Amino acid sequence: MKKENEILRLTDVTKSYPLIDEGFVALSPTSFVIHEGDYISIKGPSGSGKSTLMHIMGLLDSPTTGKVFLKGNDVSRLTEKELAKLRNKYIGFVFQSFHLLSKTPAWENVALPLLYAGVSRSERKRRSIETLTTMGMEEKINNLPSQLSGGQQQRVAISRALVNNPSLIFADEPTGNLDSKTGDKVMQIFDDLNKKGITVVLVTHEEEIARHAHERIFIVDGKVSRK
Repeated sequence: MKKENEILRLTDVTKSYPLIDEGFVALSPTSFVIHEGDYISIKGPSGSGKSTLMHIMGLLDSPTTGKVFLKGNDVSRLTEKELAKLRNKYIGFVFQSFHLLSKTPAWENVALPLLYAGVSRSERKRRSIETLTTMGMEEKINNLPSQLSGGQQQRVAISRALVNNPSLIFADEPTGNLDSKTGDKVMQIFDDLNKKGITVVLVTHEEEIARHAHERIFIVDGKVSRK
């Protein structure tokens, strides 16, 4: 796919945590760019630093040193409140454990980013149902998570990530709690989303999942390489 506008840039980013005797380096100096339409996997074993990298890329954490640019703007030293606003506007997250509110129907789970953005209830419901319908979930909009299968819950989670029309979606081990058949269907959703031009970053330790991406970032002991 042709490279279009830059979405995210990391420039000499590191992350370290102070310990009693010496600092622990979770991420060595890292630089790369993500463009619109990219489909990238971040692959590494448990404890390799991929969650640290995703948290920095997803504006869930700030780097110790270096800079993070979102849409060309330096966001490295923004406050948590400022970062939260940017996440809500530009970034969608899909997690292994779904993170759905158990006593809230599907459409309201999907609507949460719109609620935080100050969108009216009627518009939240309209957009949530519209997004769920694209996921084939139009008959489940009022179901609670406990009334949905694992695959259906992940479709709700994907709908929630999409409802604000984000520039970038992070999928962190998105099939980890699913059987292989259901996992294949979920990965087909991400493949189709990318074909429509949506930028997707997969975070995984599984080769079969990483293989869906067009480009790969490998991380071992906090050291990143891109192929």
